[in-house]
Amino acid sequence: MPLHPQAKAFLNAINSVPRTPLSTLGAASARKSYAERPKNLAPTWIAVLSVEDRIIEQNAVSVPVRLYTPYESATKLPVFIFYHGGGMVIGNIAGYDTLCRQLCMQSGCIIISVGYRLAPEHKFPTAVDDAYAAFEWITKNTEQFNGDEQRIAIGGDSAGGNLAAVVTLLARKSNNQSIRFQALIYPATAPHANSKSHLRYAKDYFLERDTVLWFHRSYLRSDEDRKDFRYAPLIADTLIGLPPALVIVAKYDTLRDEGVAYADRLTRSGVDTTLIEYSGMFHPFVSLAGILDDGQRAITEISHMLNKRLTQTT
Repeated sequence: MPLHPQAKAFLNAINSVPRTPLSTLGAASARKSYAERPKNLAPTWIAVLSVEDRIIEQNAVSVPVRLYTPYESATKLPVFIFYHGGGMVIGNIAGYDTLCRQLCMQSGCIIISVGYRLAPEHKFPTAVDDAYAAFEWITKNTEQFNGDEQRIAIGGDSAGGNLAAVVTLLARKSNNQSIRFQALIYPATAPHANSKSHLRYAKDYFLERDTVLWFHRSYLRSDEDRKDFRYAPLIADTLIGLPPALVIVAKYDTLRDEGVAYADRLTRSGVDTTLIEYSGMFHPFVSLAGILDDGQRAITEISHMLNKRLTQTT
């Protein structure tokens, strides 16, 4: 299928104007550029019952989180832990505020958006340590925010999808069975950016291969890290016993093949897995739901799956 007309119009517009590659901007300037992107591109802002910023302390680290509560409830609400994208180099909680608001109200879940320290100042596995520390704190302290410890899901997009997959693997390793469902949005899962989709969509599809390679270089301490499943969950010894998964990919995305490969491994491992490919979209279409209808459809699909998977206690 060709690019969706909305996707094509957006890509034509941005590709017609010279842009400085993020890798040449450097991390600080790239973060500033990301934060200043037009607000109309993001999912529509909607009101929720409450939004609370906290700094949580766990495993000798301090991690910022933002809690979104959809409505007053006399009973405990399901919880969705969300990790933002940005290649482990850019991105932050504030940049995903409207997406989390949409997920909160459409799913009926408490959304906990997790911040983590970024590369290159903080190399691998710092982001993993922060992500898992937040997960452990949340599972141990659900009573603090009216969350249901029996109905917890985890997810994220791109680099955040990587962290969600890794945290799910680490939870299994530590015999923490809190996670009922994982939602991975075009997750980064592979140790190298050398798949067919990385090469086919290397340029002019928003997330370019040069940027992905820069993200890798910024996050890695050395090439030895590529052998660690906490860097690349696709190479984990086994995916058997993981919770049900939704994996969303976009056809015109450098990360497309590694998302599909992870979904295929989950399925072959006996994990109940739903793979959805948005065949006319590119990376990161969900974050562009303000102008791309398929981005809003994906948010609704994720919310529907969260509701479906977390409606009943175990």
